[in-house]
Amino acid sequence: MCVESLTYGALGARLNISPAAARALARRLQLPRSRSADGKALVSVDLTQIRHTPHPPVRRQASDVAELTAQIAALRADNAQLEAMSAEHRADFERECERTNKLLAELLRATSDSSDAREKAALLEGKLSMLSQPWRRRLVDAFTLALPQVACNPPQAAGSVVQSHN
Repeated sequence: MCVESLTYGALGARLNISPAAARALARRLQLPRSRSADGKALVSVDLTQIRHTPHPPVRRQASDVAELTAQIAALRADNAQLEAMSAEHRADFERECERTNKLLAELLRATSDSSDAREKAALLEGKLSMLSQPWRRRLVDAFTLALPQVACNPPQAAGSVVQSHN
């Protein structure tokens, strides 16, 4: 077991990786670190214990870039199509909102008209029931409706009515 103290640059050179990758590897493996006299970090490592195979850097070829550009263009076209569909749906939604508001206003008018019709029907039923009564009862009801104060206080009101005619 041969433990060496190496800088990140030296460790990277031994493992055929960059100094930044060597530093990340040292952190990941939790290797002990110290400082050298010149202030650089030293890593104590046993190279026989480390089994690291470097991955080749990924290089994009022109065909890959062209393919990605084509995909971006396709996605932009899809986005434009979806925005157009969204605008159509929004217009439909606004049309339906206006239609709903008109129907609601019509319903409120119909409700008001039906309540007016019910009131009128009740009034006509009252008049009809009054006409179906005998003439004496109609006379008493008409008198009660015409002179409510006489109906409330008959003895006093009758005397005042007689005196006012003399």
